[in-house]
Amino acid sequence: MKSDRSPSQPSLQRPELLAPAGNWECAKAAVENGADAIYFGLDRFNARMRAQNFTESDLPQLMQFLHHRGVKGYVTVNTLIFPKELPEAQRYLRTIIAAGVDAVIVQDVGICRLIRHLSPDFPIHASTQMTITSAAGVEFAKSLGCQLVVLARECSLQEINKIHQQIAQQNTLLPLEVFVHGALCVAYSGQCLTSEALGGRSANRGECAQACRMPYDLIADGEVVDLGERKYLLSPQDLAGLEVLPDLVKSGVTSLKIEGRLKTPEYVANVTRVYRQALDRVMEELERPNPLTPFPTREGGIKAVSGRGQTDPERYNLEMAFSRGLYTGWFDGINNQELVHARFGKKRGVYLGEVTRIRNEEVTLKLEAPVKPGDGIVFDCGHPEGKEEGGRIYGVVQKGKETVLNFGRGDLNFRRVHVGDKVWKTSDPELDKQLRQSFVGENPQFQRPIHLEVHGEVGQPLIAIARDELGNIVQIESAIFLVEAHTKPLTTERLQSQLGRLGNTPFCLGSLTNHLIGAAMLPVSELNRMRREIVMQLEELRIQPKRWQLHSDVSFQDLLPSSSPSSTLSPSLIVLVRNLKQLQAALKAGIETLYCEFEDPRAYKEAVQVVRQRNQNSTIWVAPPRITKPGENWILQQVRACEADGYLVRNYDQLQFFRADRCIGDFSLNVTNPLTADYFHQHFGLERLTASYDLNIIQLEDLLTSCPPQWFEATIHQHIPMFHMEHCVFCAFLSEGTDYTNCGRPCDKHEVKLKDRVGSEHALKADVGCRNTVFNGTAQTGAEYVQRLIELGLRHFRIEFVNETPEQVSKTIHFYRQLLQGEITGSQLWRELKLQNQLGVTRGPMEVSAIRS
Repeated sequence: MKSDRSPSQPSLQRPELLAPAGNWECAKAAVENGADAIYFGLDRFNARMRAQNFTESDLPQLMQFLHHRGVKGYVTVNTLIFPKELPEAQRYLRTIIAAGVDAVIVQDVGICRLIRHLSPDFPIHASTQMTITSAAGVEFAKSLGCQLVVLARECSLQEINKIHQQIAQQNTLLPLEVFVHGALCVAYSGQCLTSEALGGRSANRGECAQACRMPYDLIADGEVVDLGERKYLLSPQDLAGLEVLPDLVKSGVTSLKIEGRLKTPEYVANVTRVYRQALDRVMEELERPNPLTPFPTREGGIKAVSGRGQTDPERYNLEMAFSRGLYTGWFDGINNQELVHARFGKKRGVYLGEVTRIRNEEVTLKLEAPVKPGDGIVFDCGHPEGKEEGGRIYGVVQKGKETVLNFGRGDLNFRRVHVGDKVWKTSDPELDKQLRQSFVGENPQFQRPIHLEVHGEVGQPLIAIARDELGNIVQIESAIFLVEAHTKPLTTERLQSQLGRLGNTPFCLGSLTNHLIGAAMLPVSELNRMRREIVMQLEELRIQPKRWQLHSDVSFQDLLPSSSPSSTLSPSLIVLVRNLKQLQAALKAGIETLYCEFEDPRAYKEAVQVVRQRNQNSTIWVAPPRITKPGENWILQQVRACEADGYLVRNYDQLQFFRADRCIGDFSLNVTNPLTADYFHQHFGLERLTASYDLNIIQLEDLLTSCPPQWFEATIHQHIPMFHMEHCVFCAFLSEGTDYTNCGRPCDKHEVKLKDRVGSEHALKADVGCRNTVFNGTAQTGAEYVQRLIELGLRHFRIEFVNETPEQVSKTIHFYRQLLQGEITGSQLWRELKLQNQLGVTRGPMEVSAIRS
């Protein structure tokens, strides 16, 4: 399959098309269908540990294959790293750098520091797991030595443009990458603690359990809201950015990323091919002097969950690849009515229609998309959580405007099929066969252009200069001189015909510029030899491994913070409250360090006044929202206006905005190792850091022994904030509005919880930016480990409340104060709270994870 790229010089930057590869077949599928780069994980430290993944020993062969084909390879090292893992991570990184990998995709701040310490020039890409949503985030990534930033998937086109403009103005311009297709996480990547809270599996460690794809009941003010078939309240449609490709190109985005390292090779081939061809057409259209019609059309788009009225081949292929419904995600801004249709959370495919009649083991429907014998279908009766009936079609008969589907005898249980069921095509073996043929075999099927210049004149050798897209250049001279042509001179057409016969090579002829003087000729055999020599030399240049600088005499230990004397202070209790009544209860209990996280930052002024009037010895720290996007600094200004004693900072904007103030880093900064802790402590002067919630007790002990323990505080009692998301459940299911401008703010009027499959009810809260947090309905405690942590020098212990009454707040504080004073044990606290207060407190992930270790 030859590339249809225009040989002309583009006036706009052509974005890189970046495809996923979970194994060798996926890598070949991506290369043969036009990917400019692939990203893949190895057997450690990557966010898709369930993928087959490559091994370190695969790297030399894989990189040689990719580079031979003009494709870059990026390794994902996009998980958080624990203290004891640093020696292994260092060895692992040395192997990756030495193998000539083109870049690593990184989440952990400390690992960015380590890479730059090991190598001054090896490229680092800031993962979407770093939750970068603004120019301040890009600037932060640049300060770590990153050369590219993968923006959060929640950024709209308008926000991407703003970020691009702002970083250009600040001279911190870095290339930006965005996800253009694939599964959408409902929670901000790097900020989802659901798998950790519910099962001890961390999404920040590559073990996401996909709880967002499960059904939930919506409970408002104690009553279950009847939402009909809508049960999958947190399961977004899959991202399909095909229709916004022109806008993405115009925005200056450098790389377009396809999600799917857990998907099949056929998926990779399918989606990569669709976007390769579409992107090439977009570029051709945008590069025209006077483009007549934009491509692709924005009208209608890829939005409808049923797919009605849209059977074009590209949409069909994308839906057959994998689809929970296709939608433009957040690119066009927030539309809470369309992002999550809530009817299912698993793959569907192409919508065929509704069953109109069932008779004699035949199913009749009014067909809305093509279907043929051999295709697999499923009948959707509105209960996708159960076993659904489905099978392969044996025959298709057209009867007027309706279509009759036949099945093999005994293949279907027709008692489980009903009139009104929706029918989805889930399998197309013919398409799968075509896709597989695109990447099997040894010969290249996708060729990349080379551009030739030809020079010479009679009595001189023919000189051919060849350039590929990667900047490799070779110059070949003919072994014999040109002679005067009497009948068949070397015209441009003749040269194109002969030198363009690139057959089973990675190349196709892009452009040929003929600078020959006069009518000259050369034997065809010599032209063929020169062509073969061009190919051979270009291939040799391509497969040369990248030689990044790699220091042999440095180590992560060079970056470790120095130890300091143990603290002689008594352990202190910090209380985080979420309303004024809880604040007053905490003050009454004598708490001296208070954190406030209110939905409305304007209420912080009153909270500060209450604390100052009530207790002169208490300090109050207030928390801005977890996410800050372009144009939202007014929220930070509202927060600062309360004149609190300090601020609980959650993201890169806040690190910058509150830099002159007293600040404590919250858990969302994902501090799991001493290299990360040292960076935040030294560069931003944070008074303390909240240890990441991904740490179990053993890993937390390791962190405290590898850094001065007075740098930290630990949250020992909380309802873990599981999902933190742009998706507003209040707006989507308690209003008919699309966003905050027209939803009527049901979040102000109702107390809402989400009830999961096992009956647990999880509190739902909205912040000032309308972002939602789902808090685990079961409070978790690390009380049994407090004495061990005190012995290690930790002195600051935080407890957090969500919906607790003032009485519950008072009682909980009382028991934790007794615990810190050594009057009760952790197990006594756990038993007392469970029996007396019925808060449902359990031994939290600290112990669960510790046992698994």
